[in-house]
Amino acid sequence: MALDQITKTWAESELADRTIDVVWTLRFHLTFNTGASFSLGDGFGPLIGIVALAVVGIVLWYGRSVSSRLGAIALGMIVGGALGNVMDRLFRGSGGFFGGAVVDFIDFQWWPVFNIADIGVVCGAILLMISMWRAPQDGVGGANTAAGSSTGGTTGSTI
Repeated sequence: MALDQITKTWAESELADRTIDVVWTLRFHLTFNTGASFSLGDGFGPLIGIVALAVVGIVLWYGRSVSSRLGAIALGMIVGGALGNVMDRLFRGSGGFFGGAVVDFIDFQWWPVFNIADIGVVCGAILLMISMWRAPQDGVGGANTAAGSSTGGTTGSTI
């Protein structure tokens, strides 16, 4: 979240009156998004901000049951990214309650403009799916096998 806010502050000061071409179609170009992803829902900032906070709460609640390091990292990336964009809505603008705009500046020119927080949310979601795919499933082999071998061992020793 800190890196996200630092880069957004940089973008606002350095890209206010220019665009920086980086390589191929990648450029840094300042835009402000009052909507959701891909600039959908323009003007629904307060509702989007409240929904984002609710999602953060749900993710944190779910996070209590994550047992892998990869899953914890993924949840941290999702929460950090979401809170980075929520902070923009709260503090970057004078539109009142959640009336600010999210600062976007990474522009491939063939994909919607995004920021570091967006990268965190997307990569975190991908990592979370991977961690859930890799996690052992309850009741599939492991728990039943352990119970069976324990019972078998006890029965074998009493005969």
